[in-house]
Amino acid sequence: MKIVVVGCGRNGSGLAVALSKKGHSVTVIDSDAAAFAQLGKDFRGKTVQGVGFDRDILQKAEIDRTDALAAFTSSDESNAVIARMAREIYHVPKVVARLYDRRKAEIYKRLGIQTLSSTTWGIKRAVDILSYSPLDSVFTFGNGDVELVKIEVPSMIAGRKVNDLTVPGDIHVTAVERANRTILPSAGTVFQRGDILYIAASIAAGNQLKKLLGLSGGEGM
Repeated sequence: MKIVVVGCGRNGSGLAVALSKKGHSVTVIDSDAAAFAQLGKDFRGKTVQGVGFDRDILQKAEIDRTDALAAFTSSDESNAVIARMAREIYHVPKVVARLYDRRKAEIYKRLGIQTLSSTTWGIKRAVDILSYSPLDSVFTFGNGDVELVKIEVPSMIAGRKVNDLTVPGDIHVTAVERANRTILPSAGTVFQRGDILYIAASIAAGNQLKKLLGLSGGEGM
């Protein structure tokens, strides 16, 4: 995946390094060129100096070809603006914003922007959220620990049962769209080609869900 991280402070740099180590193509934006030193000499991604909500800077970071973006500056206002631009102007599939004010977090969650507050933030969790993606996320529950995702049945699980795609406490098929109807499946419901699945899954189970669906290799979604 191609991921842009805006903000190269302690948290932003840690996130960028963790994503890069997982094999993602990472571009880091920061207005202070000296901040890039926190990435370390082994960082293999790219850096762009500039303001994260400047369109020219975002274009330089190839925002139009980006799979995910994390707005991790020290300013709630900047993070909110960057996240909305990424989502609404550039249609980045996965956007995460770090916001200290939880009231703002609730507002942006309704706009489809995943938020992390200062009390729930963690690099591993942010990596999981950003990486959890060729599945179409249609709703986020609570603080983002559980998502409802949508996917057309992959060929390798057509003919198998809902029970084969269930992990108690982590992964549950909640609905199936079939022939212009939506059904609530039982454990014995058999998947058919063309079915659209709605799956509730914990962020922590992202790699496991990917493996069950037969999506390339089980490395971050």
